[in-house]
Amino acid sequence: MIKTLRWLGVLALGMAMPGGVAGLAFAQGTPAPPTVNPGPPTEGYMGVNLGQPVPTSPTEAQPGTELPVLYVTSVEILRTQTAPQLDIVRVSGFTGAQGWSSPELVPTYVGKPIDGILDLQFIATMPLQTETATGFVQISAVFPLEEGQAFRGVRVRASENAIEVDRIPGVQTVRLMVNDCHDCVGKKFAERGRAAPGAPGVLREEDLPKILRWIPPDRGIRGITHNPNRLNLLLSADNTIIAAYWE
Repeated sequence: MIKTLRWLGVLALGMAMPGGVAGLAFAQGTPAPPTVNPGPPTEGYMGVNLGQPVPTSPTEAQPGTELPVLYVTSVEILRTQTAPQLDIVRVSGFTGAQGWSSPELVPTYVGKPIDGILDLQFIATMPLQTETATGFVQISAVFPLEEGQAFRGVRVRASENAIEVDRIPGVQTVRLMVNDCHDCVGKKFAERGRAAPGAPGVLREEDLPKILRWIPPDRGIRGITHNPNRLNLLLSADNTIIAAYWE
């Protein structure tokens, strides 16, 4: 279940990409640089080799990359009834759109936690292409704890929120008060503070996911940033939403 993590900077959340293959080819006759001994591998929960972290950003994300899912909505820790008793973490949440696959939970820290809470990230393989905004999509994963583990609870982090269960067994759920943009095309978009709640035919910035980009007809799209957790709205001259997609 547990595999080599590509996600961890020391004592910080983030994502780590596997070492690339660039630089393996050298011009003929050019001496290779001396080999540097990196020392013993860093180990985290369950002795998983965390390797050498290489920080990345959404700009560098490529199709097939594992990223945090958008939201976590439920964390439940179950204890089996037959011996040996085991604890299993079951998590549910939402992605912004279709196309996400292979959900899993991975530890997000190095070493033993002072607070006794196992910290996990809820990740999945990102879509291979831009996805139309048709509503959030439910996703789930499980994570078995070692026999005899000494954790008193579990914290699970998604891209936009986190849920903590401070006892085992236990359960915690949240209700999302976020518009999933399943019917936002054809409505007027209003920037933060420019429309009252419940205005008919209006979609307010404050009701949408936090990572949001709206694009008026006279604005270009700068850069090559690719972030499948970002909602994009294409607007007409009167701020009508003419297209909505997760890039």
